[in-house]
Amino acid sequence: MLELRPNCECCDQELPPDSRDARICSFECTFCVSCAEGTLARHCPNCGGELVPRPVRPAEKLLTSPASTQRVVRAHPGCGALPHPDRRQP
Repeated sequence: MLELRPNCECCDQELPPDSRDARICSFECTFCVSCAEGTLARHCPNCGGELVPRPVRPAEKLLTSPASTQRVVRAHPGCGALPHPDRRQP
């Protein structure tokens, strides 16, 4: 079962389980569409694999199979230096 990680590993943008903007590799490294298609050119910086749209788990299934709450943020070249333009700053 997919973890459905809650954020972009690159810019830390929120990616809720129903987000159509999440991209994952075969190891479930998770990125927002902006980072995946821009900075990362659709390739995972961890494994080199392809980044593809993450499936959406139906809301009723989240009750028994919830999404992960563990955040992963890594310093990849070109990532993390600036927050995502859609992310609110505290």
